[in-house]
Amino acid sequence: MVPVTLTEVAKKEIKVIIENKSIPTDYSLRIGVKNASGCSGVNYLIGFDEKSESDELYDLEGIPVIIARKDMMHVMGLTVDFSDEATERGFVFRNDV
Repeated sequence: MVPVTLTEVAKKEIKVIIENKSIPTDYSLRIGVKNASGCSGVNYLIGFDEKSESDELYDLEGIPVIIARKDMMHVMGLTVDFSDEATERGFVFRNDV
């Protein structure tokens, strides 16, 4: 079971970034959280990184995705989308769980 979903728009943007930014082939897309404690909620993060021993690796239609085991409960059910509006451009995170 894959804990996160990438929309078609997000997958397309990720592939463009991989090609245009010359991301090393041994890097994967990291999805995680920062500041996961407290009442203010969770701040999601996304970027490219090398897999460590504490990560789980998933293949989302050809995109290698790594998630730290400690972040798993926070990202379970997460959908990553991409917005390319005039007022907002970037990845958007929705967690309906």
